[in-house]
Amino acid sequence: MDKVNSSVVSEFVLLGLSSSQELQPFFFVFFSVLYVIIVLGNLLIIITVTSDNSLHSPMYFLLGNLSFVDICQASFATPKMIVDFLSEHKTISFNGCIAQIFFIHLFTGGEMVLLVSMAYDRYVAICKPLHYVVIMSQRTCTVLVIVSWAVGLVHTLSQLSFTVTLPFCGPNVVDSFFCDLPRVTKLACLDSYIIEILIVVNSGILSVSTFSLLVGSYIIILVTVWFKSSAAMAKAFSTLAAHITVVILFFGPCIFIYVWPFTTYPVDKLLAIFYTVFTPILNPIIYTLRNRDMKAAMRNIMTYYLRPKKISEIPLAVRSSLY
Repeated sequence: MDKVNSSVVSEFVLLGLSSSQELQPFFFVFFSVLYVIIVLGNLLIIITVTSDNSLHSPMYFLLGNLSFVDICQASFATPKMIVDFLSEHKTISFNGCIAQIFFIHLFTGGEMVLLVSMAYDRYVAICKPLHYVVIMSQRTCTVLVIVSWAVGLVHTLSQLSFTVTLPFCGPNVVDSFFCDLPRVTKLACLDSYIIEILIVVNSGILSVSTFSLLVGSYIIILVTVWFKSSAAMAKAFSTLAAHITVVILFFGPCIFIYVWPFTTYPVDKLLAIFYTVFTPILNPIIYTLRNRDMKAAMRNIMTYYLRPKKISEIPLAVRSSLY
């Protein structure tokens, strides 16, 4: 930490999404609405999964954890980005910048592994249905979630291990709406070529390997269903097509930005929006609104909490406070 504190640069200037002042109010409203939808939508999923006994299964357990990660992923930079739309000078402290780098790799790394875990759950359910209960036990699901967080933690700590020691003594302008690792390392007062190689090795292996596992699992599922019936094939393809769309929107920008960090492009900021804002809002739509059981459980919960309650239905502690 002494090396970090000895850095000359104490804060970074964020250029944001656009330099156009006329667009700032529009962006403020647009992303504020999206952020509220992300938080409320994913919270609804978490509440539904934990409250409805019919959803206490491995698939929904993993889905609830995915919603929690999506809330975290959308919250590490989006609130500050929204506030910055109303600010002329967009700055972030050095420690705040390091914190953003830490959290983005923690959450994205964890989500990559969690998506693989969800694909594995579907693979077992479709390809080994008779052994599903044994293979996807509560212990297995818990281990998969712990592993996803552990991989994300190891991934982000390994990135920070060679970032916090870099000397920042001159330029401090980051052409993005948050502290993006490739753009920040380019501001170091030394040749960052070796650091960029390490970013490629670290992020590249995680992104490409998890993406390959996901695609491979989907292919195996489709091939397995193909030999069962054409109707089952059509249904599986319809479901997996939506999942693959989300996976591509999440992994595509990550692979493009972090596997080739040697050159930054203006489109990088737009791509970063996909995995920080759009993916967390698409996951509830793809994994929830297309699920009949989930929609029924949500309707039941909303009906219960919104309809007028009888006195007998109100908890005793609450009833006593009314008098």
